[in-house]
Amino acid sequence: MPAATTARRTSRFWLYAPFVLLALLAAGWSGLWVVARGKVEQHLEAGIAREANAGRNWTCRDRSVGGYPFRIEVRCAGVTLVSSRWGDEVRLEAGPTVAVAQASTPGHLILQVAGPLTATLPAGRNADLAWSRFEASLRLTTTGFERLSVVLNDPVATLRTPDQADGSLRSESMRSALFEAHLRPNQQGFASQQAFDVALSTKGTVMALLDGLLGDAAPGDLDVQATVSQALAFRRGFNHDALESWRAAGGGVEITKLGLTKGTARLDASGRIGLDDAHRPAGQLDAAVAGIERIAGIRVGGGLTAGLGALLGGRSGAQKSNAAAGLTPLPPVVLREGRVYLGPLRLPLQPLRPLY
Repeated sequence: MPAATTARRTSRFWLYAPFVLLALLAAGWSGLWVVARGKVEQHLEAGIAREANAGRNWTCRDRSVGGYPFRIEVRCAGVTLVSSRWGDEVRLEAGPTVAVAQASTPGHLILQVAGPLTATLPAGRNADLAWSRFEASLRLTTTGFERLSVVLNDPVATLRTPDQADGSLRSESMRSALFEAHLRPNQQGFASQQAFDVALSTKGTVMALLDGLLGDAAPGDLDVQATVSQALAFRRGFNHDALESWRAAGGGVEITKLGLTKGTARLDASGRIGLDDAHRPAGQLDAAVAGIERIAGIRVGGGLTAGLGALLGGRSGAQKSNAAAGLTPLPPVVLREGRVYLGPLRLPLQPLRPLY
């Protein structure tokens, strides 16, 4: 064979080789994506079946799995949860929902949900939650859960309860400009206490109960940082059995920071909250305030209560920190036997009801 002919064939091989290789890679990637899609659908079916066995029935209307070539997307025209585990049916419904994971980072899931979320509750109650944007981020590793973050823009929550007198629905609403929530395992306490760190924050929040307590209708900003011990009790849901398991295991909420700014008013607090034997919130908060004259009608600014706060308040280090921040310490806020006390004074609030 002439050398020129051999050279031409060799040159043509290198001309077409990249395209052949690209086609092979595309075919291989397509096969892997189809396999991944099948596994996602299997996991979804298995998860829905497990939830049904636990008394929670999920429905994803017009479900589809797509996103080829670089993503896996699960889309639902609407999502419904019906739970009859406790006899009285609870029904939750949300709008179009999409969950997305990039092929390069399959452990990072982004969830987007269109509102509103509506809830049909026992005893004739109903509620809804609306927002302009809802996005959640879930990070998983080979060893388990790493972090969950939820962001809602312009959330408005409304609870409607039948009035015992005439049967009409009484509405209570709360709105905010921004709500964020973050959850992750506590690095020091997860192994021994099953502890999770929780961070919540709101901006521009308006809530009638808080307005009544402080006598100020200005929007407020809230920042809460806490650690929840024995949190794995809630891995199967937030229900009566889970709450009782959590209480029996000695679970509690250690609040490291509770900061509230509302108009000219400021409040900083920390403490621990749990559940008593009657399943009511119980515990103690150490708080300091500025720009607040009354709480639930009781004078706290510059009077006897503030003096008691200096006497009964927290550690000296905390008192020095409060003084440096321009805050006046209050007596401990105690939740005991279904009542709320400010030092020795019982606040004129409705008794705390058992959670279950």
